[in-house]
Amino acid sequence: MPEAESSCQDAPRRKKPPVRRTVSQICPPPRRPLAVADIRPGMENERLGVVRDSMFQNPLIVKAELGKPRERSCSLPGIDFNYGLYIRGLDGGVPEAIGHWHVFKQQPTCAQELTRNYIAMNRGAVKTGLVTARENLLYRQVNDVRVSNKDERRLRDPPSLPPNMTFGIRARPSTPLFDLLQHRYQQLWIQEQKAAQKAIKLEKKHKVTLGKLYETRSSQLRKYKPPVKLDSLWQMPHFQKVAPHLDTFPTEADRQRAFKAHREECAVRQGTLRMGNYTHP
Repeated sequence: MPEAESSCQDAPRRKKPPVRRTVSQICPPPRRPLAVADIRPGMENERLGVVRDSMFQNPLIVKAELGKPRERSCSLPGIDFNYGLYIRGLDGGVPEAIGHWHVFKQQPTCAQELTRNYIAMNRGAVKTGLVTARENLLYRQVNDVRVSNKDERRLRDPPSLPPNMTFGIRARPSTPLFDLLQHRYQQLWIQEQKAAQKAIKLEKKHKVTLGKLYETRSSQLRKYKPPVKLDSLWQMPHFQKVAPHLDTFPTEADRQRAFKAHREECAVRQGTLRMGNYTHP
């Protein structure tokens, strides 16, 4: 017997399997609302007098316990309740999807009722002499005109568009900041101005200069001024030797120049002394 006991002690001891936590321990169920049986002396929600379970379901009355999360005053379902939408696999899963290609079957379309042609009915009512709303209603009930399927506007082909056409508004191009900082636009404008000036100079250089223009008879007559006969002013004999008392010209040369201009314009002025307005328009 002692030998058997020693042999049993020498044998390696079996290790205990590790304790694994359950799902309820890892993710405990949500806390249910307080009840009268959960209230202990000294708790924040202790009440005096008549106490009901409904009093602990009002979030305005329930107080937060010290060191514990705040109770939600809503009754939650049991542990067996699954939150969310549960969808059962009725499509066969992955093998069914790999085995065949699911094709959508188009539903048969019913015959669409044609819309009423109000333009034709209004035109027919006016031709008949019916203009009031009541008369038009009665006319439409008797003469129900529908839009024809062969209407050109309904069967018009859509406009052909290129395959790479993009609909919408194009995005505004980005601002070239490097060109703005380097005054690139100013340099381009200066180059354009220099090129334009150079082209003008070349055009003037290759321009054909005309020869000397000769005067014709018509141009000479246009510039010709007919001579004016100078008549001396009439003066009374006993005033001929009397000198003028007022002289408005500073010098004699200014006097002669003024009289010369007056004589040149006498032919085109009006009046007895030829000092009025010009005769030509």
